[in-house]
Amino acid sequence: MEISILESPNKGKIPIESHRRLLSYTIGSDDIELPFTLRLAQENGWSLTYSKRVFEEYKRFCYMCMHSKIACTPSLDVDQAWHLHLTYSHDYWKRFCPELLGQPLHHGPTLGGNEEDIKFLDQYNETLEFYQLVFGVNPPIDIWPCAEIRFSKNLRLRWVDLSRVYAIEKRKLYWIIPVMTSLTAIITAIGIKFLEL
Repeated sequence: MEISILESPNKGKIPIESHRRLLSYTIGSDDIELPFTLRLAQENGWSLTYSKRVFEEYKRFCYMCMHSKIACTPSLDVDQAWHLHLTYSHDYWKRFCPELLGQPLHHGPTLGGNEEDIKFLDQYNETLEFYQLVFGVNPPIDIWPCAEIRFSKNLRLRWVDLSRVYAIEKRKLYWIIPVMTSLTAIITAIGIKFLEL
């Protein structure tokens, strides 16, 4: 399939044909055992449906990067899609950037510190506003949360090898802890009764 560079926004909005072509872009084949969106889902613990939605939002983000006057900042989930796409380096650098976006799109991490935090917070808010302008709708909040959530100091993200550890969502601990406490008490009581015999 031949690809051509997407058109710039017309009166601030993405042209319909460009939007259609952007969303129809795929990375590799869907006929293989582990297509891009399935790998994205598996690596992040997402459903395949959610992963496909994130992939669409990632492509929209890349389009915005090409046409915004300021640097755009992705949501965490969109950033995960970007990181994975970069590992498909041939597709990213030889096909996606030159043939669809029209130029390279480099990924630059934060340098850290308060000034960088403020810069990326401002850029993220402007990205959300630009999204609404270009696509005519608000970004989906489950993929593009508000800046206060996106840049929360409470985020504790890290790679975890699930073959070596168990990971339990904190909200699920509310019922697990009482159950485990009750089971421990029952086992202890049975053990004491057994020892008395």
